[in-house]
Amino acid sequence: MLIISGIITFDPTKQAEFIALTLPLVEATLAETGNITYGFFFDGTDPGRVRAYEEWESEDAIASHMGTQHMGTFLEGMASVGVTGAELHQHVVAESTRIM
Repeated sequence: MLIISGIITFDPTKQAEFIALTLPLVEATLAETGNITYGFFFDGTDPGRVRAYEEWESEDAIASHMGTQHMGTFLEGMASVGVTGAELHQHVVAESTRIM
């Protein structure tokens, strides 16, 4: 399994627009083959900060996702919400154990 996680920062006055930009992306991505989970989680203390979290079955699934229309629309829309930074990391997970 592969996990992608990180932080995206953007103009805090554009939070509603950022949320609207992510909704169709999340819905379409969750339906993709090879996607396990996908979402954006907003920081309760900083309206211009969001955590991205994704789980994928393979590199091929991620590559396919990056070429989708909904991902392209999201990437194009990032300028309209004043993205000031994005730091995402990919993690390779060999084993996962439920702890709770």
